[in-house]
Amino acid sequence: MRLENKVAIVTGGASGIGRAIVERFVREGAKVVVADMNLEGATAFAGEITANGGDALAVQVDVRNQQQVQAMVDAAVARFGRLDILVNNAGVFRMKPFLDITNADWDFNFDVNCKGTLWCAQAAARQMIAQGQGGKIINLSSQAGRRGEPLVLAYCASKAAVISMTQSMALALAPHKINVNAIAPGIVDTPMWDVVDSEFARYEGLEPGAAKRRAVAAIPLGRIEQPEDIAAAAAFLASADADYITQQTLNVDGGNVPG
Repeated sequence: MRLENKVAIVTGGASGIGRAIVERFVREGAKVVVADMNLEGATAFAGEITANGGDALAVQVDVRNQQQVQAMVDAAVARFGRLDILVNNAGVFRMKPFLDITNADWDFNFDVNCKGTLWCAQAAARQMIAQGQGGKIINLSSQAGRRGEPLVLAYCASKAAVISMTQSMALALAPHKINVNAIAPGIVDTPMWDVVDSEFARYEGLEPGAAKRRAVAAIPLGRIEQPEDIAAAAAFLASADADYITQQTLNVDGGNVPG
């Protein structure tokens, strides 16, 4: 078990990609804070983990709120005594044609995807620095951060910013032996992509499911991505196997976007 005796926080951990990461971390031996705006879902999930012999704590957090973020880190330390790993998975998506993007649309994407990532990384890094034993921070970007898309400018820009933020964080925290990397998923089979598909249907006049089928057909490895594919990469980056890797963004997308 590569993460035995490690303590991890996973934001957006109650469902989708975050849930898969939590499950993988627990199997690898970690104690995990399931941090999510959906406290009911996080509590139920943490309860399942505990009932099956793992160790998990549910915490409600809005990553846009610095006080709530600090309370999340404090709760992790109060329960488990330390913090070793942060996964900045919480994120949002909003599609709009270029000419229709509003200030509110821009702020919606950037407040969660960028500010939230920054506030969580700051709070986690302060704790890791105080402990003096290094740590791992993993940010979730997207293939959308690697290229522009006509209907998703603000989201693409926010995920490109996450890649840049990852590089700057890694350089700032390297003296403290804190590795900072990112994962850029592709077309992931989660409820989020059903929302994406419905938005493409609305703006492009497609039948429901058509955009998703089109996207999957373009994946070189020939299948849609599963949350567990991302969880496997996160477990690697969180482990000692990745101790000499920092400032990188790993594409986990079936070959959809060149590295």
